[in-house]
Amino acid sequence: MRLSDMSGKEIVDVRRAERLGILGQTDLEINEQTGQITALVIPSQKWFGMRRQGSDVKVPWQHIRKIGNDMIILDVPDEIAQLNAPGE
Repeated sequence: MRLSDMSGKEIVDVRRAERLGILGQTDLEINEQTGQITALVIPSQKWFGMRRQGSDVKVPWQHIRKIGNDMIILDVPDEIAQLNAPGE
């Protein structure tokens, strides 16, 4: 799958049944040595129902369960969600 094929897909967390946003072309963390995607970087306007400003949320690649035609399905463990929650 090409990077351009992923752009514009809706990102959904299956564990919380929550829409997290839409993947843009710059929303990936890539290992410069291997060229592999290591994480999705989601602009943090909203994360788990709480507003955040000025930072992004990184979801490690291994938490992606399925990339479909219209959506990217994530299964984000509670431990990672708590690390990314404001005030934690």
